[in-house]
Amino acid sequence: MSSAVTVASSTALSSRASVRGASLSRRDAASPVARRRPVATSASGMKVAVTGAGGRTGSLCLKLLAQSPEFAPPRGLVRSDKSAAKVKKLLGAESDAECIIGDVSDAASCRALCEGCDGLVILTSAVPKPKIASLVVAIVSKILPWMDAKRPEFYFPDEGRPELVDWAYQKNQIDAAKAAGVRKVVLVSSMGGTQIDNFLNTMGDGNILLWKRKAEMYLKASGLDYAIVHPGGLLDKEGGKRELLAGVDDSLLSGDRRSVPRADVARVAVACLTLAEARNVSFDLASREEGEGSGATADVGALLANLPGEYDYSKPTGSPVPLP
Repeated sequence: MSSAVTVASSTALSSRASVRGASLSRRDAASPVARRRPVATSASGMKVAVTGAGGRTGSLCLKLLAQSPEFAPPRGLVRSDKSAAKVKKLLGAESDAECIIGDVSDAASCRALCEGCDGLVILTSAVPKPKIASLVVAIVSKILPWMDAKRPEFYFPDEGRPELVDWAYQKNQIDAAKAAGVRKVVLVSSMGGTQIDNFLNTMGDGNILLWKRKAEMYLKASGLDYAIVHPGGLLDKEGGKRELLAGVDDSLLSGDRRSVPRADVARVAVACLTLAEARNVSFDLASREEGEGSGATADVGALLANLPGEYDYSKPTGSPVPLP
């Protein structure tokens, strides 16, 4: 068989994929012994699906999976032929990765993606768009010394609202993973979920961090083995060059190192698929500047083993988004 990126529709994939694996029960997921065991994989390697595979972080994650002998050829979900072509170019013509075209708003696409997979990495997110007129005002306010500085204003397209993308459509993915017997779900979310007044929640009046938190809580209660990663500001910088910082409950936001390269986020997400230290855990992720601290972090397991406690999902209180 020739080695090449396979591109298919979610409907065609569903007709030929088989379901394997078994989900953890709620009791097993909560067991201290279960938390310490790494996720079991087949002899051919762990088969992992990635949503948001056409995005900058998602495509990096798919590439790492495709290059690792620890994993079977991964399967990525993209929204268009254009995105599929971009992913194919990134992975190279010799890659055995699958790339299927579908949408997380469609439960059938999510089910087809997850069939036959052992793991799922969720890398979908609502993306705010700037209001053009407000950009002009913001630029002018920086030029004119007598004018008060203005921030750009943002909005979310109707079908791209956080309530849909970060809650309802992530719920689709979690439900599909559970139905397909996926054994591990890694959800890449965002720092700031404990803060109702975080600036990101004001963008487009979307309360994006709170809808993300609702999806996190749904995954946590699902009985699936999970890892939830809350990266800080995402940098388009080379990975593997910095000391990584891990925390809980947005404690890293009080410091001066609140960003992290996308490549490191992808690397940590992939590591969480199999690490015993990443079973049923939520954590925040940032990095020092290159050259600072004790050097580049190579051992993600050791990083997670030294978390300062468990994440507290009783926060925030008084959320305008209904949380469990």
